[in-house]
Amino acid sequence: MTWFQALILGIIQGLTEYLPVSSSGHLAIGQYLFGLENGEGNLAFTVAVHVATVLSTCVILWREIVWLIVDFLKFKWNEGTRYIVNIVVSMIPVAVVGLFFKDEVEAVFGSSMLIVGICLLVTASLLAFSYWAKPRQRETISPLHAFIIGIAQAVAVLPGLSRSGSTIATGLLLGNKKEQLAQFSFLMVIPPILGEALLDTKDMIELGVEQAMGGI
Repeated sequence: MTWFQALILGIIQGLTEYLPVSSSGHLAIGQYLFGLENGEGNLAFTVAVHVATVLSTCVILWREIVWLIVDFLKFKWNEGTRYIVNIVVSMIPVAVVGLFFKDEVEAVFGSSMLIVGICLLVTASLLAFSYWAKPRQRETISPLHAFIIGIAQAVAVLPGLSRSGSTIATGLLLGNKKEQLAQFSFLMVIPPILGEALLDTKDMIELGVEQAMGGI
């Protein structure tokens, strides 16, 4: 991967990360157009993109993050603690996928553009359906709903399935408010992305930084 290719792919990531259009799907398309393959040579780029995603999320939602930390450190059952419990519950499905199905997921990422195209169509259909559906709105996100939203996040590891689109649409169909879901969707992804970045960093160290950089 050249520096120019990394720059263009980084711009694609930045433009699509906070839109429900699947940044992973657009990155896969960009890599395909550049003739790049998902593999060991792109580990450094993958780590950089993941870390940048977390940092940008922390910058945007820093007030909410500080509020959660302060409430949690009170060691009482309060709104912040309940919110953190929901985040932990939402992490269970993606943790299972990451621990036990990592190789299978990576194989899908290396598959043809047909998979990406189908997943993009599924994302569009899900967003359209959630837009027209009008379930009764709930005031708070329950642990059960957090777990179901977490399942949507786990399924959205497929390239072309928007993570934010899938989680927000699922929450809307369950009857949760859009404003609450948008914030919860971006906060719940921070721990899984950090965990994936740490695993990728370990792999990168094992491969050797020079090899993992792939010629950048």
